[in-house]
Amino acid sequence: MINIEGQLEHIIYHNPSNHFTVARLRVRSTHSLISITGTMPNPTIGENLTIHGQWQSHPKYGQQLQIQSFESVLPSSINGIRTYLTSGAVKGVGSKTAKRIIEQFGSQTLHIIENDPHKLIQIKGIGLKTAETIAQDWKKNQVARQLMTFLQANGIQPAYSARILKAYGTDALSVLKDEPYRLVSDLADIGFIIADTLAQNQGLASDDPHRVKACLLYLMDQTVADGNLWQEEDRLQQTCFEQFHIDPEQTADMLNQMVDHQELVRHQFEAPVSSTVIYPPLLYEAETAIARRLHAMQTVPMNFPAIATKFIDDHILNQMAIQLSPPQMNILVNLLHHRVAVITGGPGTGKTTLIRAITVLFEKLGCKTVLATPTGRAARRLAQVTNRKTFTLHRLLGFNFASGYFEYDENNPLSADVIIIDEASMMDALLTYYLVKAVRLKAVLIFVGDVFQLPPVGPGNILADMIKSGLIPIFELSQIFRQASESNIIVNAHRIRNGESLQFDDAAQQNNLPEFYFIQDSDPINAAKHVVEICIQQISSQHNLHPVYDIQVLTPMHRGAVGTINLNHLMQATLNPRGSTSTSKSRFRTGDKVMHLKNNYQKEVFNGDIGIVQTVDGDKSELSVDYDGRMVFYEFDELEELSLAYAISVHKSQGSEYPAVIMPLTTQHYPLLQRNLLYTAITRAKKVAVLIGSPKALEIALTNDKPHQRQTGLAQFLQSNIAASK
Repeated sequence: MINIEGQLEHIIYHNPSNHFTVARLRVRSTHSLISITGTMPNPTIGENLTIHGQWQSHPKYGQQLQIQSFESVLPSSINGIRTYLTSGAVKGVGSKTAKRIIEQFGSQTLHIIENDPHKLIQIKGIGLKTAETIAQDWKKNQVARQLMTFLQANGIQPAYSARILKAYGTDALSVLKDEPYRLVSDLADIGFIIADTLAQNQGLASDDPHRVKACLLYLMDQTVADGNLWQEEDRLQQTCFEQFHIDPEQTADMLNQMVDHQELVRHQFEAPVSSTVIYPPLLYEAETAIARRLHAMQTVPMNFPAIATKFIDDHILNQMAIQLSPPQMNILVNLLHHRVAVITGGPGTGKTTLIRAITVLFEKLGCKTVLATPTGRAARRLAQVTNRKTFTLHRLLGFNFASGYFEYDENNPLSADVIIIDEASMMDALLTYYLVKAVRLKAVLIFVGDVFQLPPVGPGNILADMIKSGLIPIFELSQIFRQASESNIIVNAHRIRNGESLQFDDAAQQNNLPEFYFIQDSDPINAAKHVVEICIQQISSQHNLHPVYDIQVLTPMHRGAVGTINLNHLMQATLNPRGSTSTSKSRFRTGDKVMHLKNNYQKEVFNGDIGIVQTVDGDKSELSVDYDGRMVFYEFDELEELSLAYAISVHKSQGSEYPAVIMPLTTQHYPLLQRNLLYTAITRAKKVAVLIGSPKALEIALTNDKPHQRQTGLAQFLQSNIAASK
């Protein structure tokens, strides 16, 4: 560890979402320039810094000083203050304004901004509002530095400072010092670890009730983040003891208190194994309400007339110019007898054709019928293939962006007579809960999906649980239609479902690339290079596909040589090397392919939406992204909502289709190598699917048909509702 003093002379790169910075420092003792890299909130040209760090050798950029911690000393000379302010350190102060302020206050300029900002209104062009903006931004910058110093002193990664600042603003330090366990609810994934470290450093007893409660909330948050809805009570007590040294009796006492205060829910399952489990209240209400509603709908008699297949042939199928197979026709007729039903099947089995026929049939019977999907990508795709308007579930239910509530619910139900939900495997417990509350008891609710796909990103496994319950009518399509059977992608997708070895065309050994092939390369670094080469050369040229717009790389994980992080770095450098970036504060370039990472209802952009960066404006600290013709603007401090999307995880691809898919598959991915993951990736491809990796990894994925079983209760609740009604 060494200490170096100097002045910040050039900022090469700064990520405002996590404060990662690459910059050049002019060393005071030698006047030489060195590269520094690490976490640094709001770095400003002209700052005098003392850097504590270690030298490291970067294979491309040479010697760099890795920042462990730093202290900043504000400039005191007129020239130093001028450089500092004109670099954009304080929002609202440009070069002309900085000159006027310095002319008025001289060496006291920074003291005035910090302690007497109201005096700034003496300067021409600065009104009360601008003075307040300058003061607030100054305070925010100082708090960021103080917060980072405080975290470092407590042995906490300073990179967390960005998220803490976003959550609490200028109150961040006081929250951490006075009520650290607030972080548990506000920053679910990292909050408890930070809060517990701070509390322990301040001498809080390990059995303090605030700590025990925070620990339980943290463990329940982790349970939900893994897709589960409950955790066994015994397991919670055991984990609290093993990981956080909390006596099981104290955990039991706190659980009782939280259950009494309705902060958690205790439930006793009798089957298949008797166990006591703990739910978050909202998720318990979601599962039990879904079961009650679906059961209630099934008890309402149907009043549709008997329909002959000849009527369907003459008045529906001829009009649509389609034919149905006997299994499809049987499903179409039988749906008239069920208010709730599930249609499932693999690719090429005619689910979409059946959706079209169902829609027309119910409309012929005078029913108002709507189509919906969980995501915008899936809605656009269904609308294209059915030529009918398709809603996202949020839009169908009238989500209010300002209030955070849905317009339609049990008190204001949807007017639709028939609601068909496609890609139902993506529906989590909460979204299903809000849907069934808004569906009238006399309506028809049809779920369509492929149960072999990955489970939803959110908690729950609704489609699988409905099928597992044995109490919802299930209609399965298994016949692959002739045209689909000619596709190696679809044929191999069904072989994956059955755990059978895949069939690859010999043309893969030649220059003529088939639609489904496997390139063997067991070395992850070489495999990553192959991904880029295949994308920009063979596929784009031989199949006439655009390497950015038409080809999607899917990978099981984020880290490693063939993870999303490294692949995106390689592909950005290759596919968009000259994309203009007008500021060091954005890691994105114009022309970059990006993905939105979480639902943003104000911007009407949702988790998994993919777009292209159109502008990067350093003066406005703003970036714009084109999502299928709709422009969305992001301030630089919102860029944590975006990531590069040349390569994305398989989970993020659910509900989408791409002309071509490339999937690296190596033993680095071992923890995630599962049959349903491989199946989900392959079924995203419409024209071309390429696997690159090791035969061993492929074999592991094909044989591993035991994905993690989610802890859900919908199947049991459905069964108990039926039993209670008898």
